[in-house]
Amino acid sequence: MSAFDVIAPSPVPLYVQIKDRLRERILDGTYGDHERLPSESELGALFGVSRITVRQALSDLQREGVIFKIAGKGTFVARKKAQQELTRLEGFAEAMARQGHQIHNRVIGHRSVAATLEVAERLAVAPATGVTEIRRIRHLDGEPVSLEITYLPEDLGERLRHEDLERRDIFLIFENDFGIPLGHADLQIGAVLADAALAEALQVPQGSALLRIERLTCDAQGRPFDFEYLYFRSETFQYHLRISRGGPAAS
Repeated sequence: MSAFDVIAPSPVPLYVQIKDRLRERILDGTYGDHERLPSESELGALFGVSRITVRQALSDLQREGVIFKIAGKGTFVARKKAQQELTRLEGFAEAMARQGHQIHNRVIGHRSVAATLEVAERLAVAPATGVTEIRRIRHLDGEPVSLEITYLPEDLGERLRHEDLERRDIFLIFENDFGIPLGHADLQIGAVLADAALAEALQVPQGSALLRIERLTCDAQGRPFDFEYLYFRSETFQYHLRISRGGPAAS
């Protein structure tokens, strides 16, 4: 950092200005993943503020997950989360490949089951109708990032038994191999705590916070054919969405 980083008079609180400056330098790569930041006293001298002000800025960045602290060693930049845009319908591997990430899937289940009331309602079939359930653990750059539980009409699910689900996106198989044009998807996003099964699958402590998504995908004619429960490790992944104040007409 240079002398130009000294904070100028402004109605914005000092700690907020420092937090924003540090975040900018992390985002532009000045400080890389897991790189140690200057100490509180060093930052205070560089910005021309007290250590208390610096500490408040760092505390906010830590709460946001931008940095982390190791006792006795200092403050470090957290690894940037992979993210997927919600403004277009695409598969996870498709989105991550565009960003240069490596994706590998481990199929841990592919079976026929009786549709639960919720699955039946989403796929517009009668309760207890036979459907295909596919469970996959998805690895991002070698680490497990999500558990995906997919429900499909049984005939469609059986066709997928012969496909390479470890390396290919189901959405791309639907479009390119099966000739099923995708239309839209409805998503519900929330949070859950990892139970024993989720903790084991995603290699996180039991009770860890996970991002939980329900996604119903329809074809170009609006017919539902793919319903999923997606569980993401919250420290490795995030969804990104830009919205306008103008409402539906502006979207």
